[in-house]
Amino acid sequence: MLDKITIATIQQYAAASEQLQSLHPALLELAWKQGWFKLFVPEIYGGPGKTLPEILRLEEAIAAEDGSLGWTVTLCSGAGWFAGFLDPALAHTLFANPKVCFAGSGEVGGTATRYTDHYLVNGTWHYASGASHATVFTANCTLLLPDGSPVLDTAGQPEVVSFILLPEEVNIIPGWSYTGMVATGSHAFEAVGQQVPLNRTFRINEEIQVNSPGFDYPFLQLAETTLAVNSAGMGLHFLQLVDAAFRKRSGQKKYKPEQVLQFEELLENSIRALDNARTGFYTAFDTSWHTLQSKQSIPEWELQQVSKASRQLAHTAREVCDKLYPYCGLEAARKETEINRVWRDIHTASQHALLTFI
Repeated sequence: MLDKITIATIQQYAAASEQLQSLHPALLELAWKQGWFKLFVPEIYGGPGKTLPEILRLEEAIAAEDGSLGWTVTLCSGAGWFAGFLDPALAHTLFANPKVCFAGSGEVGGTATRYTDHYLVNGTWHYASGASHATVFTANCTLLLPDGSPVLDTAGQPEVVSFILLPEEVNIIPGWSYTGMVATGSHAFEAVGQQVPLNRTFRINEEIQVNSPGFDYPFLQLAETTLAVNSAGMGLHFLQLVDAAFRKRSGQKKYKPEQVLQFEELLENSIRALDNARTGFYTAFDTSWHTLQSKQSIPEWELQQVSKASRQLAHTAREVCDKLYPYCGLEAARKETEINRVWRDIHTASQHALLTFI
């Protein structure tokens, strides 16, 4: 999935990215060159024309080399999926930038007061991965009338609409101080009294503006699957490092043969468990994708299978790491080591609300 030069580049700069608390310039150049921030962008706007099955496997492969890079690519390219719902003229303008990168937040963190020829946007949104190098920000807002009362939808609930904001229209609020995913640059951003043109709104899964497969895939399962493959990739990375860590730990020579055998059996079972979870996940997802292509819709029970398989995959990836971590020695607890970085990344990723319950 990734060539040797790409893998070597990621491995060379992953630790440096963490020191910078943002993706290293060399990794940004790699992402731009490979078109990773435009994975979901349709060809009509200069995207690679990849399908969701291809994208999921690529995101897993990137995360298997570096969690922060995989997560940033996933969240930024995932926000780029909104291209399918944008005003075509606006989309052509945004994606004309060869370094286009979307960042945003799923929370409803702001309000947008609707006037005749514009919206007035105010709010704060947290955890926007890639904020430090984003060229576009997406933000969900509750719609208000000029008198301050909410606009209600057909169900009588306050209406929420997504907005496109430009870098010069927002203020970045640095504040990512968490144990892992350090290089994702997942900072907050705010808009204060910002006038936004009427054409910079969109509604996902409702008003599809392009004739390209995948934009009718339900957003919930799209989000769950892309997050799950990141956990899977990080789990694979951890499993690649565990055996060497065990062999190098200071007291390893004191272990009895049966103790070494116990570790080897646990490692083998862990590899098998993650492999089984990955197989179950891709089977459920691929089935749903083929159903969508052949029948133009996916039954609810099938979507629930995808959701369950996504969460099961994320949980399994974390659990096998937890079981093996005590066998890795103090080096695995030293923050400068690769295995510790992977450990911190996968546990930080596991806190995403969509992956909490199986």
